[in-house]
Amino acid sequence: MSPRPDNLPALRGARTGGGDVLPEVRAVGLPRITAGFDEVERLDRVTHLSVHGSMPSGMTESELVDLAELMVLRGKGGAGFPFHKKLLAVGKSVKQRGIRPVVVVNGSEGEPACRKDATILRRAPHLMLDGALLAAEIMGASQLIIAVTRDTNEASVRDAMAERGLADRRGKALRARIVRMPERFVSGESSSIISAANGGAPLPPGRKVSSSEAGVDGAPTLFSNTETFTQLAIGARLGAIRYGSTGVAGEPGTAMLTVSGSVPQQLVIETPTGVPMSYILQMAGGSVGQGVLVGGYHGGWIDPSVASMVTIARESLEAHKATLGAGALLPLDPGLCPLGESLKIAQWLAGETAGQCGPCKLGLPAMAALLGDVLNGGGQAALEQLRKVAMGVKGRGVCKHPDGSMRFVLSSISAFTDDLAAHVLGGGCGRPVKGVMPLLGSEPIGGKGGSAGPSNQKLVVDWTLCKGHGLCAGILPEIVRLDANGYPDIAGTRVPAHLTGQAQRAVRRCPALALRVEEAGRR
Repeated sequence: MSPRPDNLPALRGARTGGGDVLPEVRAVGLPRITAGFDEVERLDRVTHLSVHGSMPSGMTESELVDLAELMVLRGKGGAGFPFHKKLLAVGKSVKQRGIRPVVVVNGSEGEPACRKDATILRRAPHLMLDGALLAAEIMGASQLIIAVTRDTNEASVRDAMAERGLADRRGKALRARIVRMPERFVSGESSSIISAANGGAPLPPGRKVSSSEAGVDGAPTLFSNTETFTQLAIGARLGAIRYGSTGVAGEPGTAMLTVSGSVPQQLVIETPTGVPMSYILQMAGGSVGQGVLVGGYHGGWIDPSVASMVTIARESLEAHKATLGAGALLPLDPGLCPLGESLKIAQWLAGETAGQCGPCKLGLPAMAALLGDVLNGGGQAALEQLRKVAMGVKGRGVCKHPDGSMRFVLSSISAFTDDLAAHVLGGGCGRPVKGVMPLLGSEPIGGKGGSAGPSNQKLVVDWTLCKGHGLCAGILPEIVRLDANGYPDIAGTRVPAHLTGQAQRAVRRCPALALRVEEAGRR
């Protein structure tokens, strides 16, 4: 392991109430976003100003656009869209329609492999507010909306807003409010947050409308995630030249990463761009292992040889068809079954469906089931069917969840070809599955869209009674498929909460009384 630089402080983890513990935070070189974390758990307004100083004033809209462009600031939530182009698009819509815009901060981290935004919200909320308020005030926004999950995140942001006198009251030039989102994967979708902000269910509505044209209340909406606005605040203080004094030329500044998987503990690390990925993994107590999942559960696997030479930079990763996404790195120990660990993620992703469209509601459980078939020696036929179902999901979902899940599953069977061959031939790789990738249960999604996410139930077949009538597959095609002999082939996922009613109906309709629902933890 490479020696730790002398200027790399060992920082403490931030513990909060309710059993919700943030990962330990570390920094490579001089911290920017995480400055002050070695002194206090959370930077209140006074401490924040003493660490970072005041924001500049008098900046114009064109100067803000120029700053974002010179910073090469891109969205830090996954898609990586240039922030200055968002500013231009919203500004154009405002001029054309004569409507004041809305600024939305996406602080909804529904993926347990990503904790960087939660770390900012709870430890440096004023940096996020600095960037969001800068954009809101320069663009003349009528509202500032901050979408969050978890009580602890909400409490920290609410306290920071109160310190600044921000509130959702009539008569204020800028009304500010928090929108609470369920802790779900699809909660990070911009359309989910806009729907919730408009008083609807926190679900993607399926309408492909640009938020820069018509978002919250139909107004042009500037939408970006927590770290993006935080980086904007850093850049506004430093200026583009000083901001670019660290990191690589084409992507200056620092990046916030969450490292988990086969490491002693989950960590959040702030690092200049251009630092070798292998160094970050060593710093977290891990290695490139047998591969690294980059970009989280909508990302893809890169093999050890690639992971050993790429850097934390878009250009370096894209050269190997990888993307940093929301900043998650998950190495995998060589002693574990990579396809078995991937199957657990695929099952979790299937449980995260909002249940609104066929590709998500039917396709994701089918992909998880077929991946399970492949692991259990289903042969070449199961593998080809998995590829067929995965490609059938592509580009057909209400939101991006099916596409991201498909990308992950196809990456899993492409990255571990030796292990795949061992499983397809029937013998398996012989290595254990320990569930090292962080996976959490989900809050139900309320509102008219019903609830979603995994329940704590599973379907079980009593094979001494089952006669192969097949009614269960007709009632619950999302979970049950029929094998070549007409008997139910139960997918390896828990019953999503939005399907519990249908699962009970399938149990009641079984002519042989062979189907039942059990608690997932029961043996």
